[in-house]
Amino acid sequence: MRSPTPQVLPALSSLDDLFPVRLLPADHDPLADGILMAHQVAWIEDRSILKLGAKGRRTGITYGEALDNTLIAAASLSAGGDNVFYIPDVKDKGIEYIRYVGHFARVVSKELGTIQEFLFEDRLPNGDSRKITAWRVQFLSGFRVVALASRPANIRGLQGVVVIDEAAFHADVAAVIDAVNALLIWGGRIRIISSHNGEENAFNTLIKDTRAGLYDYSIHHIPFSLAVKNGLYERVCLMRGWTPTQAGRQAWLNTVLRSYGPRHEARDEELEAIPRKSSGVYLPRALVQKAQRQGIPIVPWSVSETFYLDDERMAVGKRWFAEHVRPLLAALDSSKRHVLGQDFARDGDLSVIVVAEEGLGDVWSVAFQIELRRVPFDVQRYILFEILDLLTRWLAKLDARGNGQSHAEAAQQKFGVDRVECVMATAQWYALHFPEYRAALEDGTWLLPMGEDVIADHRLVVLRNGFPAMSDQHVKGQDGEFRHGDSAIAGLLAHAATDSEPMEYGYRPAARPAASTEGGLDRDGFWRPARDDRPRHSLLPRFRGGL
Repeated sequence: MRSPTPQVLPALSSLDDLFPVRLLPADHDPLADGILMAHQVAWIEDRSILKLGAKGRRTGITYGEALDNTLIAAASLSAGGDNVFYIPDVKDKGIEYIRYVGHFARVVSKELGTIQEFLFEDRLPNGDSRKITAWRVQFLSGFRVVALASRPANIRGLQGVVVIDEAAFHADVAAVIDAVNALLIWGGRIRIISSHNGEENAFNTLIKDTRAGLYDYSIHHIPFSLAVKNGLYERVCLMRGWTPTQAGRQAWLNTVLRSYGPRHEARDEELEAIPRKSSGVYLPRALVQKAQRQGIPIVPWSVSETFYLDDERMAVGKRWFAEHVRPLLAALDSSKRHVLGQDFARDGDLSVIVVAEEGLGDVWSVAFQIELRRVPFDVQRYILFEILDLLTRWLAKLDARGNGQSHAEAAQQKFGVDRVECVMATAQWYALHFPEYRAALEDGTWLLPMGEDVIADHRLVVLRNGFPAMSDQHVKGQDGEFRHGDSAIAGLLAHAATDSEPMEYGYRPAARPAASTEGGLDRDGFWRPARDDRPRHSLLPRFRGGL
């Protein structure tokens, strides 16, 4: 066997080429001398109910976990045996893991260890079910190891040892962590393993909270440098058929480190398990909290899925608007500039309207925020048009993607292109406007309402290829339903509207009583007393803004 040379190693095409192939030799025995490294042994020997592993890439923890899971599933109930469910972030990891288990079952447990592919029934929160591709190894003990191709919606429905691999890269990290905690009630055990994905990721937050004494996880920090110290290079040589030498070790190590070039933060995150400050969440919790102020109303309205068939839906919508939104509009200062942004949604996500008012020193404050869930198209249009009819000195930017396009176009047709802009947000548009929005939050010139949902929405803005973009994640809000950064996008659209000056129409609306709550604004923006017997329409043409 020949040792690698510096001339050979740099020719390898990717970082993964520097590590062993995923298929184990037929006679590979994980319990033989010189196979398991010290950090793998420490991980397996840790019998804590809750375990956290922050790891560098390809340091062998999934291998060690597969061996431990094989031993657990092969044991009897009296010896601590149990079912094991492995949940990766991508399908390929599930296949690699179950191959390890099948191999270990034959070599270590002396069982046939046949890998079976089947459809796993995942019960959804609404009572429906879906089928997930899964693989299992059944043991004579009666227990099994199951690897799923994707994350189940109902992790709480699993029971036994649950392993979440690359947790920081799951679509909804926080929801995964919340769900597995319910397993402890019936004696389950939890293993959460991951490399890092930014300092503000929920996986890193869990580690910090555990160190602060808020959770009882045992923590393992497994950087690439520790794995190298524990013999990772020698294991690579064993799998590759190389003869380990000092020169070969240095060449291999140099190639791994130099594969990242000048991207030192990316290298430290992937190899040394040090979370990047410049990746992951673009608008961290501390920044959003700094911009939040008490007393800014958030007005939610949620209706049933069949509300769009209700013949009284428009009357209900008008009553809701009159009770909850019209008083907020009446309280605005008609002499100040206003902006409106809306992130439109019909179902699934929220439809959020943000109205902001200009203050002193170029400081803008959200005046109120409306959150609509499952509200029909026609009722949403009524709400938007009423708001724009009653605002003074305003500009609006509306989400014109997907279903929002018809909504935004109708507003532009009614109020004109000088007042309403239809925005089809692209990666370039986000890259242009998100830095300005973040700067406004940092210097206190854009103020937000209080609330965990507002924070959660803004934390879904992430860096992608170095530029701010919306994450694909959905997070569960305070109402128990999912959100997708909706108020952050509405706020961004509203803030982008502050760059332009609203067109002046050469008039000032009549002053409204400051303390009176009787009456309201008519469609022309004028205050009318509660009893107004005058005709609603004159014979003269009615122009927006009045004559």
